[in-house]
Amino acid sequence: MSNQRTHSVSEFNTDLKLKGFNVFPIESDGNATRIYSRKDFYKICLTTGKSIIHYADRSYEANDTVLFFGNPHIPYSWETISTTYVGYTCLFSEDFLKLSDRSESLQNSPFFKLSGTPILTISPSQREFLNTIFQKMIEEQQTTYSYKDDLIRNYIHLIIHEALKLEPSQNFDHHTTATSRITSVFLELLERQFPIETIDRPLQLTTAQDYARSLNVHVNYLNRAVNEVTGKSTTAHIAERVISEARALLLHTDWNISDVAYALGFAYPSYFNNFFKKFTGTNPRNFRKVEV
Repeated sequence: MSNQRTHSVSEFNTDLKLKGFNVFPIESDGNATRIYSRKDFYKICLTTGKSIIHYADRSYEANDTVLFFGNPHIPYSWETISTTYVGYTCLFSEDFLKLSDRSESLQNSPFFKLSGTPILTISPSQREFLNTIFQKMIEEQQTTYSYKDDLIRNYIHLIIHEALKLEPSQNFDHHTTATSRITSVFLELLERQFPIETIDRPLQLTTAQDYARSLNVHVNYLNRAVNEVTGKSTTAHIAERVISEARALLLHTDWNISDVAYALGFAYPSYFNNFFKKFTGTNPRNFRKVEV
């Protein structure tokens, strides 16, 4: 079988994955949209213009300049309303930013954690200062300076520290209860783990504990909330989505069974075989033979 799924990889995406960061200006001519994997990268945006930002179950209407912090583990979307829209975006992985083992996880940051406030209103003078920082990062990433990564890390930390001095935006619209909120975020995070694109980037979140850790909540709280809202356990949702992806990989790639098992986070092919048979009534090899 040779009908392996393929995904076009842009020059931007390739550069981002190699470096672990990318900084670029955004403008109203369409430059604001870049395709990248939200599974891997945190995001800081400094933008001026009218827009509506949806973050988890909350919405925020921005009319002037805002500083936004995006967490790859928390769903968000951005609606641009005004015709003129300018600013900067910085994307980076947690591995890139962490300087040492002493570095605290970004998911515990007041800007990146689920219960945090990721949007701050920026004054004209603050905007000028932050504009300079973003411009310095853009200039620096084009140089051949041996320690430019360290310098860019320092610039990112400087933006975060400047943000810590500011008052967070309070005019979020809250639409759901706490249990509905954490459930919707869990389901979105679950869906963001897929599709599995390459064998060398296997599924990282495989258990309820993994998802609870990523969302910075206790696993018992997550389980109660998900079960209350959906009537199914967290583990059941994960298993159903893994089975769905397993079927797709078996049908639409030429990966061998061991590769599929590894890509889906199973330590041994036998574990995958037993898991697949439990939910489908057949083993992966027979499934592939019958369906092809």
